[in-house]
Amino acid sequence: MKKIVIGIIIVILIGGGLLIFYKSKNSGVKYKTVPIQNGSLRATVTATGTMNAVITVLVGTQVSGTLQKLHVDFNSQVRKGQILAEIDPATLQAQVDQARANVLAARANVEKAKATMEDSKRTRDRNKQLFSKDLIARSDLDTSEANYDSNDAQVNAAVAQVTQTEAALRFAETNLRYTKIVSPVDGIVVSRNIDVGQTVAASFQTPTLFTIAQDLTKMQIDTNIDEADIGKIKKGQDVEFTVDAYPDNNFHGIVDQIRIAPITVQNVVTYDVVIKVDNGDLKLKPGMTANVSVIVASKDGVLKIPNAALRFRPSEKDVPAAKTSSVNKTDTGPSGRAGKGGGQSAPRGYTIWILENDKPKRALVTIGISDGSFTEIASGDVKEGQAVITESVTDTAKKNGSTPPSGSPPRFPR
Repeated sequence: MKKIVIGIIIVILIGGGLLIFYKSKNSGVKYKTVPIQNGSLRATVTATGTMNAVITVLVGTQVSGTLQKLHVDFNSQVRKGQILAEIDPATLQAQVDQARANVLAARANVEKAKATMEDSKRTRDRNKQLFSKDLIARSDLDTSEANYDSNDAQVNAAVAQVTQTEAALRFAETNLRYTKIVSPVDGIVVSRNIDVGQTVAASFQTPTLFTIAQDLTKMQIDTNIDEADIGKIKKGQDVEFTVDAYPDNNFHGIVDQIRIAPITVQNVVTYDVVIKVDNGDLKLKPGMTANVSVIVASKDGVLKIPNAALRFRPSEKDVPAAKTSSVNKTDTGPSGRAGKGGGQSAPRGYTIWILENDKPKRALVTIGISDGSFTEIASGDVKEGQAVITESVTDTAKKNGSTPPSGSPPRFPR
């Protein structure tokens, strides 16, 4: 009997020890890990922009009147010199006729002035002969000479009047030609702002009647790049973009121009970056919104880790060595920033934690480029396939259905 009691006690003690052992084992901190990968990374700067034709011409009118004829419409293909519309020429034609009549009258005045001058010239010559024979007074000779000089000046004035009226005629004829609105370039009519019967008034600002895109097979995107990212943009960089009209299509372009004129809106400074795009199939249309990614850096065959691994730091209770480890600095590279991509920068030192034998092990690395989700490991005592810790998970968090991020207090259910 005594042996049975002793056996039962031993069994209870062993069972209790095992229970305590497994309980303490299961109550420890668990870690989420991701294997270090070898692959490609591409750092981008993202922005939005508007599709525009490379050359857009605004066609207006220099004369006022009522639109009489309309020869083109939206999307019409036009050639240079082609008549687009005509303004009623009646008023301007009358002005041309009046100017032409003024020219004829001025030329007639020249002939009249010349005849008068010739008559005064004969009178002056005759008086000279009579004065030499003392048959007339000196005053008569002076009067005839003055009349001749005056008539000679009248001829010059009449000739000048002809030149003036001819200029007025050319001006009236030019205005008459302006009643025919012609295309200054080859292209396609993007916009038409008038209809037959509408009156157009040319004043200090010429009204726009048509908008013509010269060549829609060549387009450009005008994007606004934040001042924090403009230093990463270089001429000739590759660009990928999408438009809402074709969400499944990726289009390509190239950075063509970085305009130095700043654009300031509500204290936010941006710069216009022009991206050239081929549009041979004419899918892209002016005014479309493009979601642009400028590829500022690209590498193949590099070790990369999730950005969460750079932000992870175990608590001092779980890993005493964490007390002496350096705290990772945050920057726009590995942590990413809303709407922006990481770019090329000088290597920086970071601490990451590798899980070995179910225990965190500290590793020092330097990082390179980032795509906003993954970051390149430029150097460090790590290798492909090692499990890098991204966050810690406690049993309490599992039971509550939540996973608090490392380095921040857990969120309790409401």
